[in-house]
Amino acid sequence: MSILKDRNKALQLYDNPDMNGISSQATAIREKLNGDLVFFNHNIHLEPSNVCIHRCKFCSYRSDDDTVPGAWSMSLDEIKEFCTKVFEPSMTEVHITGSVHPSKNFEYYVSIVKILRDLLPENVAIKAYSAVEIDGMCVSSGKSIEEVLRTLKDAGLSALPGGGAEIFDPFVRSIIAPDKCDSDRWLQIHRTAHKLGIRSNSTMLFGHIENRTHRVDHLLKLKELQNETGGFDAFIPLLFKNRGNSLSYISELNLVEILKTFAISRILLDNIPHIKSYWPMLGKEVCGLTLLYGADDIDGTINDTTRIFSSAGSSEQKPSMSREELTAIASEFGYKAVERDSFYNIVEN
Repeated sequence: MSILKDRNKALQLYDNPDMNGISSQATAIREKLNGDLVFFNHNIHLEPSNVCIHRCKFCSYRSDDDTVPGAWSMSLDEIKEFCTKVFEPSMTEVHITGSVHPSKNFEYYVSIVKILRDLLPENVAIKAYSAVEIDGMCVSSGKSIEEVLRTLKDAGLSALPGGGAEIFDPFVRSIIAPDKCDSDRWLQIHRTAHKLGIRSNSTMLFGHIENRTHRVDHLLKLKELQNETGGFDAFIPLLFKNRGNSLSYISELNLVEILKTFAISRILLDNIPHIKSYWPMLGKEVCGLTLLYGADDIDGTINDTTRIFSSAGSSEQKPSMSREELTAIASEFGYKAVERDSFYNIVEN
């Protein structure tokens, strides 16, 4: 299907009031790709710092510097201590994202990966650093994207998360994240990662000042890169939360618009294997409903190790779920939950 036809089809679906029909279309693609399975993993998050040079208007997480109340910056020893404390033997992933710290150099970020690679079992994936963080490392070190990614891979990096994509539209991006790397740079970082054999996720932040057309065009750019490289494992629609940031005057999206966005993502991105419903941001109930609109992944246990969305008003203020709870969500909506590793290999426990 051409890009124009894809675009028109998606916008027509947004206008379509037949939610059952939209659900059926998304479910047909989801079940063709993944049958009746819903994936989750046993993971933790590591957020080394919230001190950031960028001033994104949607962000409720960042701090100006280490002296501000609520700011934190972990030393390498503190990172090692934290991971030793929270890691459980059956975990298969450590997910690392944080900020672009004004005084942390490239070697600091490489050292984090090296420490965890030495500390953790070989089968534990280190999924680390959004494209925005990678861009910051390139700027601070003077190295190319490829040099930075090769160095991180050699240190033990397994995959990239999908953060920092926000909305690709240049005008919207200039308002909500004016000093962050642009969409072409984000796409180039992931293109380069895929070229080097580093798989990644992709995201879209929706529900702020963007409109439906911006969302659809964002999805189509991801689809185009996936056609080129095949390197995306999952797409994650991230819902804007309005507490504690410069866009707090914007009302959050209603449930129908959220579910339509999930369904349209599944329908358009038929070349990306998985659509992830990130429950710490959506809440457990909405996460479950998204399984009827194309989602087949509900992330992981997390073990109360992330503060990014709880600081922005997520209903999940201490995000943690057991395997049993994750399994129950899938079962409630007629699906079978299976534990996976970072690359969607099923883990037998």
